[in-house]
Amino acid sequence: MTDQRGDRDGIIRIGTRGSVLARTQAGHIRDALIRFGYPAELVIIRTEGDANRHDPVEKIGVGVFTQALRHALRADECDIAVHSYKDLPTAPEPDLTIGAVPKRVDPREVLIARGGATLSELPEGAKVGTSAPRRVSQLRAERPDLEIRPLRGNIDTRMARVGNDLDAVILARAGLDRTDKLTHEMQTLSVEELLPAPAQGALAVEHRSDDNEIALMLRRIDDAQSRYRAIAERMILEVLQAGCTAPVAAYSEIDDDGEMTLTAGVFAIDGSANIVRSAQGPADKPRDLGRLVAHRLVDADALDLMADDFR
Repeated sequence: MTDQRGDRDGIIRIGTRGSVLARTQAGHIRDALIRFGYPAELVIIRTEGDANRHDPVEKIGVGVFTQALRHALRADECDIAVHSYKDLPTAPEPDLTIGAVPKRVDPREVLIARGGATLSELPEGAKVGTSAPRRVSQLRAERPDLEIRPLRGNIDTRMARVGNDLDAVILARAGLDRTDKLTHEMQTLSVEELLPAPAQGALAVEHRSDDNEIALMLRRIDDAQSRYRAIAERMILEVLQAGCTAPVAAYSEIDDDGEMTLTAGVFAIDGSANIVRSAQGPADKPRDLGRLVAHRLVDADALDLMADDFR
């Protein structure tokens, strides 16, 4: 290996947050690289988002979970950084490149409820934990009687509140799947019930743009369909100039003929209104499809709906 990655004896240093989920996700990348013959190890990077487990993410700031990882990458403290793709800001970083989007896992949401209840079975006034505006807005539209409570912390901390001070919590299925905590008692919500965050369930493996050797290695673990879907969904955020914590959702599928169907929505925080639009197009032109759906949202006054929540 070249000296672009410092004096690491040929070992690829993988920067990751220290949470169980983050280490598990990065561990999958490490194991995949090792299978292709590239020695790799994890380097734990502490982020402000990990230190502050009380304030909602939108208060701490967009990109809070990525800034420290990117700093470590630029400072040559690691050779690649593993992000939850949905946490990345949409603004490009010219000196950094997403070299791989590994195969995506199920992006849907999961309800974990007292007694294994489903969303429709929750009693009137049930206390449900989630801090994501996108989830809050859709839950209020589906069940306006629910009492939505803020929720932060790692997966175990969130799950432990069920049966304690909460009747249920909403978590991403991807995190539960990757940490082997998914059970049959949990309800996986359909995308019609709760549209997921753009690129939820996808990982983004980032490297310094001038590190051509790492770029070649990461191509081995890239999954084209997962990359196309993430790009198309995140174009919604880019065109709407919305952050990853905005009440904006998107979901895509690719059929056997290489056609992608993209659905995206913008939601009022109080659950009183929503605008959802869809379109189809070639999967290998994800930006074009993303822009098409985003402009359909704009034409339907989605920007006005978003502005109402932030006035």
